Amino acid sequence: MQNAVILINTDKGQVKAVAERLAEVEGISEVYSTCGRYDLVAIARTRDFESLAELVTGRLDRVSGIRDTETLNAMQVHSRHDLETMFSLGW
Repeated sequence: MQNAVILINTDKGQVKAVAERLAEVEGISEVYSTCGRYDLVAIARTRDFESLAELVTGRLDRVSGIRDTETLNAMQVHSRHDLETMFSLGW
């Protein structure tokens, strides 16, 4: 399994629409809106590096409203904490 964190900036006023489109893309397991340098954070979970490369350079390129991305490939797991818990606001 190849996991990655994808940091995304959108065109102005497109955060919600892009997030909704990303949530439907095969290989994207979670999408979070954020404040700060990036508008969205997407978690990608693919079977191998080739599938991740196709996701980032193929499927994401077809999502309208994405201005730019930065992909962080996960190399090793150092925690057993669930990502959902990590990004939870506790509500």
